[in-house]
Amino acid sequence: MEQTLEHRIRQRAYEIWHADGRAEGKADEHWLAAEREVLASSCDLFSAPAAIGTRKANKGSRSARRVAKSAKGSAAA
Repeated sequence: MEQTLEHRIRQRAYEIWHADGRAEGKADEHWLAAEREVLASSCDLFSAPAAIGTRKANKGSRSARRVAKSAKGSAAA
């Protein structure tokens, strides 16, 4: 089940608050720190599929070259 962005931020802010000794009066600071972390990790996730797509495209290119090389070898025989 996918969590909403707000839920992930809320959960991370709680973790930061807890690690900070449950300091009162820093809710905004904790929320903003959590928001930065969660959004940064979301950006990393969005860039990952592009890299995967590139690898798949490269793999396809190698496969296409193998097929072409194989066909070339068959034609010569």
